[in-house]
Amino acid sequence: MSSIGTKTYEPAPSRKVAFLGLGVMGYPMAGHLARAGHQVTVYNRTPAKAQAWVAEFGGTARGTPREAATGAEIVFACVGNDDDLRAITLGANGAFAGMQPGAIFTDHTTASANVARELYGAARNLGLAFVDAPVSGGQAGAQNGVLTVMCGGDAPAFEAVRPTAMAFSRAFTLMGNSGAGQLTKMVNQICIAGLVQGLAEAIAFGQKAGLDMEQVLDVIGKGAAQSWQMDNRGKTMIADQFEFGFAVDWMRKDLGLVLDEAKHNGARLPVTALVDQFYADVQAMGGHRFDTSSLIKRLR
Repeated sequence: MSSIGTKTYEPAPSRKVAFLGLGVMGYPMAGHLARAGHQVTVYNRTPAKAQAWVAEFGGTARGTPREAATGAEIVFACVGNDDDLRAITLGANGAFAGMQPGAIFTDHTTASANVARELYGAARNLGLAFVDAPVSGGQAGAQNGVLTVMCGGDAPAFEAVRPTAMAFSRAFTLMGNSGAGQLTKMVNQICIAGLVQGLAEAIAFGQKAGLDMEQVLDVIGKGAAQSWQMDNRGKTMIADQFEFGFAVDWMRKDLGLVLDEAKHNGARLPVTALVDQFYADVQAMGGHRFDTSSLIKRLR
């Protein structure tokens, strides 16, 4: 059974690409590139994962980011954080050392805007292009090839990448200069944090009041309270099920980026800061790998 869903791909020229980082997001994203007809070389810090990917999708695995990136027109990446991103791009074994002038590095990691700007500058000095391109849509979006991708960087590089990246995307949009993709992802995470906490409080309140909460969500989900979180997580929150891919640990990492950025730009984020601490409570309850909708466990 394939690890990715079926998708009809937009016609696009076949490209020689690399994909660095085969985690829960990167593995299916790279798979869609292969299924769409691109020549894919992969790298993963754990070589066995790269070999498993090659066994499923074909292509080639290499032992370093530099080797994987050599000869690629576009290098895609999806790793854990700023330090991971620097580790796969910079240095003698980093991707930048293997890329040819004119090649484009497209980073799907949720990272800081600062590291995006740093690597944009480093790439430009080498005659390369760098696009920060964090994604929204979670593991299911990656598996089904319908991620929403928010990009920062130069328009020519963005336009060159877009036809290839649509293999795993529903929308692939340029938001502004370098760092703008990461800043847009921060806005996304602020919205989610507040929505999930509101939904958690509402469900907990309704249950305390003795209401049939599945019926309640069916009714209010047709009105102004409707949201993606309600539609996709409401009933599983009622059922105390929290195994849906985007872990609390990852959300805390993302909210840490948000709160750090807010210190620099002066934005006031009282609700976001509070929800971040609520997620810390969930971690203390042992919920590091729970889905982000597990905020409701604090209220039970």
